[in-house]
Amino acid sequence: MHKLLTASEAVGRYVTPGVVVGMGGQNINRCPMALVHEVIRQSVGGLTVVGCNLSLPLDMLVAAGLVVRTEQGTGNLERYGTLFAWRRAVERGSLTVGDHSHLAMASRFAAAALGLPYLPTRSLLGTDLLADMVQDGVAVESVDPFEGRPVVLVRALAPDVALIHANRADTSGNIVIDGVTSHEVDMVRAAKVTIVSAEEVLPAGAFADRPERVTIPEAYVTAVVEQPFGAFPTSVYRAYDFAESEIKEYQALGRSGDGELREWISANLGDSFDDHLALRDGDGALRGSLVERMRSLV
Repeated sequence: MHKLLTASEAVGRYVTPGVVVGMGGQNINRCPMALVHEVIRQSVGGLTVVGCNLSLPLDMLVAAGLVVRTEQGTGNLERYGTLFAWRRAVERGSLTVGDHSHLAMASRFAAAALGLPYLPTRSLLGTDLLADMVQDGVAVESVDPFEGRPVVLVRALAPDVALIHANRADTSGNIVIDGVTSHEVDMVRAAKVTIVSAEEVLPAGAFADRPERVTIPEAYVTAVVEQPFGAFPTSVYRAYDFAESEIKEYQALGRSGDGELREWISANLGDSFDDHLALRDGDGALRGSLVERMRSLV
């Protein structure tokens, strides 16, 4: 079945107010920026955003006032600092947070992907995170029935909609991701709906002669959006590097305050992601340099 839509069509059809959004990408790598921009353009609010390292896309959603809760392993851009809009929202109590370890989040997605109510782990034992997760009702301390040792049972988490960015896709929804996938495969398998933006979308059957290249098969994908540079300013392995200047500019505004971020969002999103790219890199020189830098690395 043909699953190719525009970002506007996909978000308008499948991302509705109040849903739980599973966020793909990690830190400054392969974040679904084009899809998140479209959520902001359509002002879809009341969102709960879940993932391992919720980075730049989360902060933009929070700055736009669209998030009420997050459940995550971390919320930062590592060497570029914390997520300032998200941190301020937490401090003033305008959103709530469910702190996890990365493994706990990945385990919750894995449980849902397997159709199980929970999965056991020992990694949370003895941590403050465990007490908070127990209080939130997403973890239970138990005992291994075979060995009698303590374990933690983490509750399955199935997002209403998952947003990820990939290297390639075909119109049937078969997805190819080069490099690290982190929690994304299990998150997509667990999600009720998945929207994938991709650098390139090929005709149906394009991967039939090399099925081992498919990272996520079409059965788990609801909609595909073709968007070159759809992760900009974050990187896509084998395609382009991250744009440090863009990330630093955003973080400098984030330190200044929420008003500055909202002004930047209003001035730079445009009517589409192609508009955004033209506003930020009109002659394409920055994108060209990011492609060349990635070629030098791989």
